[in-house]
Amino acid sequence: MDGLLIDSEPLWSEAATEVFTSYGKKLTAADLLSTMGLRTSEFVSWWLRDYKFDNTELEKVAEKIVELVIKKIKLEGKAMPGVDYILEFFLERGYKIGLATSSPMRVADTILNLLNIEKYIQVKTSAEKLAYGKPHPQVYLECAADLGSSPLECICFEDSVNGMIAAKAARMKCVVVPAYNQQKDEKWSIADLKISSLKNFSSLHINLL
Repeated sequence: MDGLLIDSEPLWSEAATEVFTSYGKKLTAADLLSTMGLRTSEFVSWWLRDYKFDNTELEKVAEKIVELVIKKIKLEGKAMPGVDYILEFFLERGYKIGLATSSPMRVADTILNLLNIEKYIQVKTSAEKLAYGKPHPQVYLECAADLGSSPLECICFEDSVNGMIAAKAARMKCVVVPAYNQQKDEKWSIADLKISSLKNFSSLHINLL
């Protein structure tokens, strides 16, 4: 969802940077990239591990980031190229469509409402309250189960390495759509297909998968 359906990864980075700065913690762009795709709680726990915060304080930090990113999405969120195209593409072919995200469900609802694409989504699953988040496959397995589909029959679209690992661990076919500055990264080699935009996916690609 984040970075695939909506250009929100920069907004997550801004929100995290602003909140972490208030605690005296500074992260580089490379730091933020390395934990992209993780749940907010795991992201916070990892980068503030030296602060010896208890769970209550860590939850407060995570909540501040989520509240700030929702505000930013409402003000600045823009659909990624090809979102309507790809959803219509699968809808017209009779595919079931599910959303599996690491973000809290209230962030997902904000984005689906903003982009006016809730009508396409039959199932929404969030890793927020699951035992494990990406790169663990649980959120994808839950989504497939709720759709009534075998993971072996699913095609997953991802833009983060952690998400790609989760999809492959779930034994799904994975199409990655990396950000422009990450497209040549060798980490994407385990994906079944790499494309530069959702607009570039076609019937030929389904046959390849």
